[in-house]
Amino acid sequence: MFSAHLRSGIAHVGLALQTPEEFAVAWNDQTARYRWWVWASLLATAILGTTTYGMTMGLLGGTQDVLYKGLACTLAAGSAWGISLPALYILNSLSGSRLPASSTLLAALVTTSWGGLAMLASIPINWFFSVAVPHPTFVLAVNLVVFAGVGVAMMDVFRRVMSSLEPSRPLAPIWWLLLVGVIGAELFYFFQLFNFHTVS
Repeated sequence: MFSAHLRSGIAHVGLALQTPEEFAVAWNDQTARYRWWVWASLLATAILGTTTYGMTMGLLGGTQDVLYKGLACTLAAGSAWGISLPALYILNSLSGSRLPASSTLLAALVTTSWGGLAMLASIPINWFFSVAVPHPTFVLAVNLVVFAGVGVAMMDVFRRVMSSLEPSRPLAPIWWLLLVGVIGAELFYFFQLFNFHTVS
């Protein structure tokens, strides 16, 4: 039973990442009903991406820093997402949206899952430059570039998904990801994720 759920979850995650617009529209139009393990798999993809990328942020500091930053990165990103999610639904509804809460949540979850995959794909970049040029300022610059690139890509995915869900609305609420980014940056600062120190 578990292996069947796992295979189904992975297959649906692949579909959501390949065609996020169609994936979300199928749920909103009730032509597809995704079971709990599909939602859990999307969430797991986001967690896997943030955790593993966060671990590479601690490469200069040794094993303890690797483990700490893996957990802290996931906690900071997840908290930023969770804190700002109610604002997405409430403010979007007040501006005239008729999307149900489940479709709004799915759009956000597909976007963060896609972002997790982008973080996974960025691991070799951060790893290479952290090892090749192990200077804290340079490593900070590399990480800022990676986060900016992933953020822009997530905005594009979220915009396309929301525009597909409500094609009659002229503007997608990409302000939500800006809010996530601001909260996330504050939490990253609080957890000292951008403090890079080499092992002496």
